[in-house]
Amino acid sequence: MSEIIEALNQLEKERNISKDVLLEAIERSLKTACKKDFNTDENITVSLDRETGECHVYAAKEVVEEVENPACQITLEQAKMISSKYEIGDTVNIEITTKNFGRIAAQRARNVIVQAINENERAAIYDHFHMKEKDIVTGIVQRQVGDSVNVSLDDKTEALLKPSEMIEGERYERGDRIKLYITEVKKTNRGPRITVSRTHPELVKRLFEKEVTEIADGTVEIKSFCREAGSRSKIAVWSNDENVDAVGACVGINGDRVNAVVADLNGEKIDIIPWSENPAEFIYNALSPSDVEDVSVDLDEKTAFVVVPDTQLSLAIGKKGQNARLAAKLTGYKIDIKSHSKAEEMGYFDEQPEDENFDPYNEDEYYDEVSEDKDADAASFDIDETVDTNDEE
Repeated sequence: MSEIIEALNQLEKERNISKDVLLEAIERSLKTACKKDFNTDENITVSLDRETGECHVYAAKEVVEEVENPACQITLEQAKMISSKYEIGDTVNIEITTKNFGRIAAQRARNVIVQAINENERAAIYDHFHMKEKDIVTGIVQRQVGDSVNVSLDDKTEALLKPSEMIEGERYERGDRIKLYITEVKKTNRGPRITVSRTHPELVKRLFEKEVTEIADGTVEIKSFCREAGSRSKIAVWSNDENVDAVGACVGINGDRVNAVVADLNGEKIDIIPWSENPAEFIYNALSPSDVEDVSVDLDEKTAFVVVPDTQLSLAIGKKGQNARLAAKLTGYKIDIKSHSKAEEMGYFDEQPEDENFDPYNEDEYYDEVSEDKDADAASFDIDETVDTNDEE
């Protein structure tokens, strides 16, 4: 029986399944086999040595004068042959050998063991990937399944990348290695169901956390982020150490860190901006790469009025309104953008304080009402608003 223990030790090592769990499954399988042969397992006891694998199966039988149920009863004469001490009413433990179980019973026992192995293997896979939920993994493209893509996460686990979770325009070939964000891990009767995504905004955040050591150790924080998958992302970063430049840390030497993230996202543009607790300054930064002349905010209404140079209006708005839309999502403010000439026409600059020490980014000193004028050379963007323009990127 030592071969059993050796086999179980090998299974424990290769499949990460506890040997004790497997031994318990064997004990249950032997009781199942007994039930098949004797129509009951209530009086069956299984003794399995954890070290040697030596196994004994006993059936407890009552000593009676006349046997009505051979599975649970034994005559006094038969009991005396085992030991002269037995009397009517005593219980005798009769050892059962596995060869008496029969072919069908043995097959049932085998199925119990196989089921225990499969269940524990599925449980181990679930536990492993449940710990990775809301994190990123590397998947290897296996094959197309309709419009979806089957991706291998390791040598025994696969996930389905659905069309809704794919970056528009991306094409996947067998063997491609792609970064994926695990959105959910669920238990099912057929094993864990792992939902993955290439479009989730958290994918960008997690990639920077893996790539930038200053983020991993807490020196630099990602305060806010937003994304339009496959096109552009914006992240706002802040340093807890005045000697560490948050933006520089994320960009890396010669852009190596941000370029690594961009490569994982198949060329998606990423704007890294410094976060500020001052809303006006934060909005000013968020509209990068456009120049901004002036920002005024209404803290109660969560709105901002932004003036940009006439030549920068298209850049501030972005292609199909993307830059302004992402800035609104990043800051949480509804942003009204106007060109310098339009703001001047509205008399905006005439209303500004003449104090040369006035700070336009100090919300305690000043904020302005957001104009309701929606002329052609101005645009307003809410965090949930989609704008269809054809301005240059």
